[in-house]
Amino acid sequence: MSHETLAPAAMRTLFGTGLLALTLSVAPSALLAETDPAAVLRIGSLYEPQNLDNTAGAGQGINEAFNDNVYEALFRLTDAGTVEPVLAASHEVSEDGLTHTFSLKDGVTFHSGDPLTAADVKYSIERVVAEASKSSRKRSLANIAGIETPDDKTVVVTLTSKSISLPYNLSYVWVVNDAAGDITAKEDGTGPYRLEDWARGTALSLTTFDGYWGEKPANGGAVFSYFSEAAALNNALLTDAVDIITSVQSPDALSMFADTSAFTIAEGKSTTKQLLAWNDRVAPFDNVKVRKALARAVDDKKLLEAIWGERGTLIGSFVPPTDPWYVDLTGVDPYDPESAKALLAEAGLADGFTFTLDTPNYDPHPITAEFVKAELAKIGVTVNINIITPNEWYEKIYQKHDFQATLQEHVNHRDIVFYGNPDFYWGYNNPEVTRLIEEAEASDTEAQQTEKLTEANKIIAEDAASNWFFLYPQIVVSTVKVTGYPVNGLNAQFFLRGIQKAS
Repeated sequence: MSHETLAPAAMRTLFGTGLLALTLSVAPSALLAETDPAAVLRIGSLYEPQNLDNTAGAGQGINEAFNDNVYEALFRLTDAGTVEPVLAASHEVSEDGLTHTFSLKDGVTFHSGDPLTAADVKYSIERVVAEASKSSRKRSLANIAGIETPDDKTVVVTLTSKSISLPYNLSYVWVVNDAAGDITAKEDGTGPYRLEDWARGTALSLTTFDGYWGEKPANGGAVFSYFSEAAALNNALLTDAVDIITSVQSPDALSMFADTSAFTIAEGKSTTKQLLAWNDRVAPFDNVKVRKALARAVDDKKLLEAIWGERGTLIGSFVPPTDPWYVDLTGVDPYDPESAKALLAEAGLADGFTFTLDTPNYDPHPITAEFVKAELAKIGVTVNINIITPNEWYEKIYQKHDFQATLQEHVNHRDIVFYGNPDFYWGYNNPEVTRLIEEAEASDTEAQQTEKLTEANKIIAEDAASNWFFLYPQIVVSTVKVTGYPVNGLNAQFFLRGIQKAS
């Protein structure tokens, strides 16, 4: 359940223009067959949305199905990690950096038939920052002082402080029809696909929108079939019940798809991080020596190999190598059980202690929890594992902060900023980090921003604010009949429009 809710914060502006830059999978044998522009894609996923509104705690499944498919934004975060305009025809910034003026593309209509206006954009941004919004993008847009709509095609956003990341942050703001009302079970977007049906617990189907303003998709729609277990999902691809698995959860499964005449395996660049988050507000996790001790007591390399074999990447912080402010910090608190025991003794816990680890009920979290339990037992720390559902995790951990420690995967791109928010679920509060992140956002150049966030990253790692285990590999598997899909899956997006299916 890594969420937009988690998945989401103020980050770097990535200006980009031109065509959508996707990393594409290509199966040469499939290119010999004729593609069918009316073919419906059958997509298998473990991530069903909790609802259909990304400001209502919908989970990462809503990003996968709806981002840039059903809903579009002023800007798009491409699969290559750049930002490019979508519904924004132009973007101008005042000299003081506090006023951003956007003009909208002509000829854009919602699925209901209503034309896109500036009022819709204003409404959409205000949805994200509203008090009732559950989107953690609220904080990244909190410096918006006002939004004006001088005419139907112009949106003027005034800020209280400069935001180098505003276009990036706006790529997360779905543009919704201001007349749509509650969209937790329906939609009214401008994207190339519209919602056809949602059978909760089973499948979500999208069909092409005939009135789409842009280029027609290369297919006739998609059905997302949802599975609660990876084994059932893998079997669905083997038995031709689905065409694509958006994210393979175990390397053991890949041997099933070794036949290159039938299947394509594509590995992209992941931003999905598995971590052990402490509640830094409560004892003993408010003590940096305890956090560092527990980080040194877990053999991250052995854990990664146990779950992903030779795939995946060790990380020593929350920042993956694809972020500009990445530095290799795996050496900050390396595996060293004897040092861990010494630190616990210095913290007054030479005899260890006991805590509860709230663990999501889907792979690989239960496996990781058992591994962590065994590792920490070696230094005298007892772990009680409490298995919870994604919905329970969201309410108990994310909303109420009612926990000692938890496992979670965070899918988001450029999300170091969460550590600058003392109110975030893990409660990390270092004023120096908060200052650096705020100054980075007010930077005049990307170089300044990178310098500030690199420094913040190092401090967060030295504080052992959390225990960052590894980056998942990003593995997409499909039949050879399907080509043109994105493989990086940044923020759990899965762009449909360019995917082709052979007849």
